[in-house]
Amino acid sequence: MVNIMPSSKISNFDDTRAILQTRKLCKYFTVRSQGKKATLKAVDEADLNIYPGKTLGLVGESGSGKSTIAFTMVQLHKPTSGDIFYEGNSVTNLKGLSLKQFREQVQMIFQDPYSSLDPRQTLKTIVERPLKLHTDLKSGPRLEKIIEILNQVGLDTGQLYRYPHEFSGGQRQRIAMARALAVNPRMIVCDEPVSALDVSVQAQILNLLKKLQEDLNLAYLFVSHDLNVVRHISHEVAVIYMGRIVESAPTEELFNNPSHPYTRALLVSMPGLERQDQSLKLIGEISSPIDPPPGCRLASRCPVARDACKEVTPELKEVSPGHLVACLD
Repeated sequence: MVNIMPSSKISNFDDTRAILQTRKLCKYFTVRSQGKKATLKAVDEADLNIYPGKTLGLVGESGSGKSTIAFTMVQLHKPTSGDIFYEGNSVTNLKGLSLKQFREQVQMIFQDPYSSLDPRQTLKTIVERPLKLHTDLKSGPRLEKIIEILNQVGLDTGQLYRYPHEFSGGQRQRIAMARALAVNPRMIVCDEPVSALDVSVQAQILNLLKKLQEDLNLAYLFVSHDLNVVRHISHEVAVIYMGRIVESAPTEELFNNPSHPYTRALLVSMPGLERQDQSLKLIGEISSPIDPPPGCRLASRCPVARDACKEVTPELKEVSPGHLVACLD
């Protein structure tokens, strides 16, 4: 186990439970709007908990901030404010060796398995690269490790010297998974890992992710807009809207007893759940996260919004054990 150098300690942190936490995590971007500088609040005060051997699904519409949270968690984006804790230690502002050690423990699988792989590198080179960066293994043991990992993800070891364009989409995603597994991480951030794949291949990759989790006790953050996929793979689900977490709960609790109007509206659109109240369909499209107005960000689209919703920003409150909702209703 690597020893990540802490910059601070989270109070009342139970290190036998959550492996990674975010607290009031914010990621803002400075953009130009109508010829002036403006602030795009991609992620705004997000609190998430991810547990060893479990999957947290993160769902929301396109542009809601899902991928920005994922990129910020692994330090591909530096947070504007807030904190990220790994095993109780703050990893918010890591640099150098400490950042390298953190990334050894928290890996990432990207959405597009083709663009995330170097087309000029062979399968062997792609999987071997993290072993060269993070381990002292010599050539022979490295090759043994590569073959072991390829067997784990269901790839033919006779294809070691093929290039990404010579593989199918599902095979390329297996290569990305092999690369992530090479350094024995404890957690993997999966950013829409099956959205670019055919439905039949999606099922194969999801089942492989679940098997790897069971075998290796991996923690996942699983980002997706597909509610069926999230329900299949997740133990808990967090719902994000315009950068803010509006509801989180154990998976079946959230699907059976959705409390936030946005969550209920998402479920209305999910095939097979037509029993949900059709009157909760949202009005219009997601608003711009550039300099959002005060109050609930769903207020302009919500069919049950009150005047107070446009003035007061709701905080997450527990409505039942483990079920948090940010709504004034």
